[in-house]
Amino acid sequence: MHSPEAAEPTPVPDPVETLTALGHRPLALLGAGMEGTVHRLADGLVGKVWHSGRAAGDARRLAAFHGEVAAQRLPFATPEPVAVQEHRGVVVTVERELTGTPLSEADFLGPEAGHAAFVEVVAALGATTAGPAARALPAPGESEPLWAGHASWPEALAALVERRAEAGRPALTRALPELDAVLDAVRSRLHDLPTREAPAVVHGDICPPNILVDRDGTVVGLLDWGFLSTAGDNAFDAATAAGFYDMYGPEARAHDEALLAAMTERLGHPRETLLTYRAAYSLVTATAYSSSGEDGHFAWCVELLHRPEVRRLLGLGR
Repeated sequence: MHSPEAAEPTPVPDPVETLTALGHRPLALLGAGMEGTVHRLADGLVGKVWHSGRAAGDARRLAAFHGEVAAQRLPFATPEPVAVQEHRGVVVTVERELTGTPLSEADFLGPEAGHAAFVEVVAALGATTAGPAARALPAPGESEPLWAGHASWPEALAALVERRAEAGRPALTRALPELDAVLDAVRSRLHDLPTREAPAVVHGDICPPNILVDRDGTVVGLLDWGFLSTAGDNAFDAATAAGFYDMYGPEARAHDEALLAAMTERLGHPRETLLTYRAAYSLVTATAYSSSGEDGHFAWCVELLHRPEVRRLLGLGR
C-alpha cells in the first residue's frame, strides 16, 4: 500500500478484532498503509482490513479486477481473491498469500537489481490487455469509474486531471501560481497522445513494497492493486514507477533519472510521454493524502511540476 510521508491520520478500527469477529485467526501483521492493514491468516490466506471507508461493493469490484488480472498469465503472481466480508461496516478482503520478499526489504539486492525488477514488472504489464473490470475501477477520491463517459484513455485521464486538480485547487494554487496554464498544457499534451485500441492493464502504484522478489532478484509477485489501477497506457506505469523507486531518499533523483532512461531505452516509451504522464499523475494525486498539501507526497508532486525540463515540455519556460 502506498504510504506517503506525514499523511493525515485517519481513525481506524482494530483490524485484529475485525478479523477475529469474522472467524479468522490473525497470525502476523504483514503491512499497513493509508488504505488498510494486511494480516497473515491460517491456511495460506491473508486478510486485508480496509480503513478508507471502502464499501463491500467496491471491494467486490476490485476482486473482479483481480480475477481479470490473474487471467492475463503474468510471469509473476498477483492477488487471488477468496472472499469479501464485512463486519460492523468494515470491509475485509481475503486472498491467497503471495510468497517472496518485498523489494523494499530485499537488502541482499543492489540498486541495479532493483531497477531491473521495476523494468521487468512494467514490461510484463505492457503485454496485457485490459478488460471491463479494469475500466470499472474508480480513481483515488472518486466513486465513479475513471472511464465513465469516455471512449479513450487520454480522454479519461485528461478529465481526471481536471477534476482532481480542481478538488485540490487551494493547495495547488499556493504552490503553483500558474496552475491554470499547467492544467491547460497537461490536458493538451494528453489529448495529443495516440490512442491504443486495446489498452493495457495499469497497476498505478509500482513501488518497492508492492514488488515481491526471490533471492536472485526475480519478480515473483505484484501486490496492492487498486489505488490507481485501470485500463490505459503502459507508459503511465513506466513513468510513475520510475519516480516511486525512491521517492524521498538522498539518491531519489538519480534513481528516477536512471529508471526514466531505462523505460525509454529498453521499453521504447518516449521521455516526453513519460514526463507528461508524471505531470498528470502529480496533478491527480497531489492532495490525495493531505487536502492542505502539508505532506511529503504533495511536495514530491510539486517538485516534478517545477522541474525545468517539465516546464519546457509544457511550454512554460524554465
